[in-house]
Amino acid sequence: MSSIILVAETGADISPEMASQYGIHLVPMHVIFGDSTMDDGSFPVEKIPEYYHQNGKLPSTSGCAPEDFFKAYDELHEKYPEAQFLHLAYSAITTCSYQSSVIASEERDYVTIIDTQQVSAGQANVVIKMAEILKENPDMTMDQAVETAKDLINHAKMCFVPDNLEFLRAGGRVSNVAFLGSRILNLHPCIEILDGKLVATKKYRGKMTKVITKMVHDYAEKYDLKRDRIWFVHTVGLSNDVRKAAEKAAEECGFASVQWILAGGVITTHGGPAAIGFAGFSN
Repeated sequence: MSSIILVAETGADISPEMASQYGIHLVPMHVIFGDSTMDDGSFPVEKIPEYYHQNGKLPSTSGCAPEDFFKAYDELHEKYPEAQFLHLAYSAITTCSYQSSVIASEERDYVTIIDTQQVSAGQANVVIKMAEILKENPDMTMDQAVETAKDLINHAKMCFVPDNLEFLRAGGRVSNVAFLGSRILNLHPCIEILDGKLVATKKYRGKMTKVITKMVHDYAEKYDLKRDRIWFVHTVGLSNDVRKAAEKAAEECGFASVQWILAGGVITTHGGPAAIGFAGFSN
């Protein structure tokens, strides 16, 4: 067993089962429903669209607070007093989690923090690959792990596409004009994670089955993605037809392994139901 324990936020959308399998410790981000704050992962994600349709407004999200990391690091240190902890953090530009971890790591010399500049499956892609590397190399030092993680981050790629812009409009991230235009023209923006930021790049037109097929082909070629594995992430409500189209496109592109992740509360709040994205590494 490696002497390095990986830490990530629940916003990485790594399931509890997968976290247990890879020995990853998840620290909760939060979703706020009116006066009630709930830990991401502690409730069914279906609660988010239900809340929106019942109240006409979205819940809000927040990153991990310093107290979340105080608790996590203290509990881990008590359980594994000889271990080092490597926090591969959710994009620091998008949330306070990275800074909260920095605050909590003061006077804890057994904690190292790196900004993955990724979210959701993009972060999961980095964290899980790092877990696999540590399992294969249990004697790896923290310096070596940091160097390896930074190399992974430099090659990590992720994009996603919402089914529609309703949740983005409700959250104030797109205008009413853009929302109405997308509905009339049946447009779907490809949102890429670039230098930690969520950036709308190419627009696709048509049904989601057609959109995801074209996106997988375009993105895999644009970034020369490694074909060993592709991670698909989706929010609740994704149709089987879109899922099958995504898997067929991955097969056509030569991906050897296709893995699926269900998005948690953070991405569901921002992207809305039936959104889909994918992540991998460039060559």
